[in-house]
Amino acid sequence: MTQPDQDQEVLPLSKTRRKQAMAELQALGEELVALSADRIKKIDIPEQLREAVREAQRMTRLDEAKRRQIQYIGRLMRDVDPEPIRSALALVRGESAGETAKLHRLENLRTQFLADEKVLHEIATMYPGADLQHLRSLRRSALKEQEQNKPPRSYRAIFQALKALESGDGSDTDDGAEETHEHE
Repeated sequence: MTQPDQDQEVLPLSKTRRKQAMAELQALGEELVALSADRIKKIDIPEQLREAVREAQRMTRLDEAKRRQIQYIGRLMRDVDPEPIRSALALVRGESAGETAKLHRLENLRTQFLADEKVLHEIATMYPGADLQHLRSLRRSALKEQEQNKPPRSYRAIFQALKALESGDGSDTDDGAEETHEHE
């Protein structure tokens, strides 16, 4: 009588549990749809699922068609192991939070720098390779642009320069910044 006991151990999932699993896969699919195309390329998923995600991203309206497409993505995910996708999404979320915090810190540094030129010494301490003369020039241009209600080109260039310094790139000049040197 041990034979029937072994067969009974493999019970099919209840309808409720299957619906919950499908809803979880659908939610995972919605997270995939919310990602940028570059980030989706980095996640190892089958091509058919990748194409379904791209199709859902092209749908701009939140209507019945998009809902059905999300359900289709959930259906496709039944055949895929969701754990690698979950871990990749968790990694992306972590990177996003860290990246956002870094960008906020750089924005605050830029705001402080525009308010007080003495912050330039702090920037020089944090980034020894910084081109201080270039940053000072960008600051003057940004303040002038603000006074004259011009587009904030130098304001953005300061941010890009700080971002390049933060990433260790060392090259704190971009195309717009090179044009500034030509006019001086």
